[in-house]
Amino acid sequence: MLTIIHGNIMTMAGKDYEDGFVQIRNGKITAVGDMADCPVQKGGDGVICANGNPVLPGIIEAHCHMGITEEKKGMEGDDCNESVEPITPYLRAIDAINPMDAAFDDALRAGITSAMVGPGSSNVVGGQFAFIKTHGRCIDRMIVKAPAAMKVAFGENPKVNFSGQNISPATRMAIAAMLREELFKAQEYQRKRKENPEQEKDFRYECWLPVLEGRIPLKAHVHRADDILTAIRIAKEFHLSMTLDHCSEGHLIAEEIKESGFPAIVGPDMASRNKIEVQNMAFKTVGILNKEGICTAITTDHPVSMIQFLPICAGLAVKSGLPPQEGLRSITINAARICGVSDRVGSLEPGKDGDVVIFDGNPLEVFTSALCTIIEGKVVYQDEKTNLL
Repeated sequence: MLTIIHGNIMTMAGKDYEDGFVQIRNGKITAVGDMADCPVQKGGDGVICANGNPVLPGIIEAHCHMGITEEKKGMEGDDCNESVEPITPYLRAIDAINPMDAAFDDALRAGITSAMVGPGSSNVVGGQFAFIKTHGRCIDRMIVKAPAAMKVAFGENPKVNFSGQNISPATRMAIAAMLREELFKAQEYQRKRKENPEQEKDFRYECWLPVLEGRIPLKAHVHRADDILTAIRIAKEFHLSMTLDHCSEGHLIAEEIKESGFPAIVGPDMASRNKIEVQNMAFKTVGILNKEGICTAITTDHPVSMIQFLPICAGLAVKSGLPPQEGLRSITINAARICGVSDRVGSLEPGKDGDVVIFDGNPLEVFTSALCTIIEGKVVYQDEKTNLL
């Protein structure tokens, strides 16, 4: 059992405790509350004194490529895009994520305890994302949910990749048409499987069933306003759930996004405007969408911008108009809800995973450090200058 005492507990669940505690047993939170109700009042084995510092649920990265596009390794460590075929739904992120990537250690040092990781955006359909914890050596033991989403991409990336190979798609029309054709075939496969459950499974289309059955969403790479609207149009046609990832021009069509009911994962705004479709990228986007009542999260899109800067990205969004509490929610409970894992992570509540971070200040501020990162009740990082145990 692990008990964190005398912390400024920010639960992300509607009630905070200025002098509170969090208790974890067998990897799960068993109690959160005021110190007056804490069964442990003094230090000792299995007790961490937060000394009045902020205590939050583990930070969540809602869209990245850590361990798939590895740092320091060039082509040998880049497994992000199977860019020789435009439709590859059967690819699984878990077969390419390398937990030895330096980004995992950087994440832990920043208080990031879990992440949605998957293929890039060179393909119309890129494959299956996985939601994982950021500590471990065996990816199978780090999985929270896999598959967790199906990656699709609109706009420049598929166009540039495949037009250069003199094959489709070379236009936005072709991207949309190819995705529609794939979804149509997947629905036909689903219908035949329902009519005859004993029929032989088709590896190419079996992976679509969790999407068509509403168990996981499309994860749509969309920057430009027209691409966002095309993604919405197709998802509505096929009655699918979807997340709008990047959503760089989302602030220009906030009403339409609100009407769609789809959430947005915004970013990476801490990156250069190196493509035509990101010319209107700005930290103000997430605040404008949030003001419309759209569920929003923030992403670094690591390694486009570095994963350890995720809390700072949320801080810059607050500087540009996002309310401070919503800034924290965008990298905790909102991210968990959008990724479909809020039953396990994103807030400090009994029954959820014991993923907790103690900071020495507001995590949205640049001078703040994570003093201690805890995943499922185990201390996986502690600042070398601080002794909380």
